Amino acid sequence: MTKVFSDVLTFRGNHYDFGFMQGELLRNSPILPNRHKQWASKRKRHFSINEQESIDILRNFIPGMLDEIKGLADALNWEMKDALREFGGYYIDYNRSGCSIFSQSDFLIRNYDSHPAGYEGRYVIYQPTDSGYAVIGPSMQITGRIDGMNEKGLVMGYNFTNRVGSDDGFVCNMIGRIILETCANVHEAIGLLNEIPHRTSFNYVLLDQNGESYVVEASPRSVAARKSSISTNHFELLTEENRNRMDDSIRRQELLKQIQNDSNVFQSFRLLNDTEQDIFSSKYDAWAGTLHTSGYQPKEKRAWIAIGSKRMPVIFDFDRFLNGEEINVTKIKGILAFDTPFANMEKLYE
Repeated sequence: MTKVFSDVLTFRGNHYDFGFMQGELLRNSPILPNRHKQWASKRKRHFSINEQESIDILRNFIPGMLDEIKGLADALNWEMKDALREFGGYYIDYNRSGCSIFSQSDFLIRNYDSHPAGYEGRYVIYQPTDSGYAVIGPSMQITGRIDGMNEKGLVMGYNFTNRVGSDDGFVCNMIGRIILETCANVHEAIGLLNEIPHRTSFNYVLLDQNGESYVVEASPRSVAARKSSISTNHFELLTEENRNRMDDSIRRQELLKQIQNDSNVFQSFRLLNDTEQDIFSSKYDAWAGTLHTSGYQPKEKRAWIAIGSKRMPVIFDFDRFLNGEEINVTKIKGILAFDTPFANMEKLYE
């Protein structure tokens, strides 16, 4: 058993200052050294970028991100090209993971499954003053978001489907950030997902304040949207994009179907977070162990998160933050049935 935690970061201001603040924190953090060691073997093959192409495509989809990356680069004393490669979310490869998502008209619950060493332990609440919507949720690759909710009540989570047939494009966590920062409802998000280039194949699960819930199946070749409240790790429409082995994904999908009309937000959270319910996963060695269970209530603008199993969630009142109140929580603590901590806690590689 290992005690772990996520740092809670809050910020109001423009994207450059937000990036600079994050860069200052990263200078004394083990996150970047851990990430560089973990991805060293992939760097040449998967991290090559065209600097001008990256700038042009970010300017098109999320222009504030260029200022955020410039702030990161200045704080870290990096060249802009290096910062774009590390934080731009374009071309970068992504480790496979599990994940289960369940929604009703007024909430969405999700398990994020991966390996602790790749989890950077940052829960970010950011209200921009220059462009884009305020967003709350856990980060990935610093600038991306694993799941989250924005000030308009749009909620997003994603599930890995397949990395075979990958192409030039954005990775899932940057797509998640772009959705949340630029889209007000599920229909705007579906339009964006049809337009944006996708690096690999993922399900994007969307819920908005109107109670509309969609699963958008997205690959480098095709995008298809369907109304649904359940998503695991396979496609229902773009079936040619699926992996050969989908047994566990289908098993979790069937378990979620059993409760889709009978559960409130707390019951659903418990179902996904309790190891005895067979949805929470302890397969950390296979990059498929549950790291966090998150929940979002778009009408109330509340965000829930628990790290590890059988935990009471920390609940953030996002609406109060949007109205100027400060959030006093600085860490979200948890326990994992594994021997590796998160990347923000200590150097994991020598």
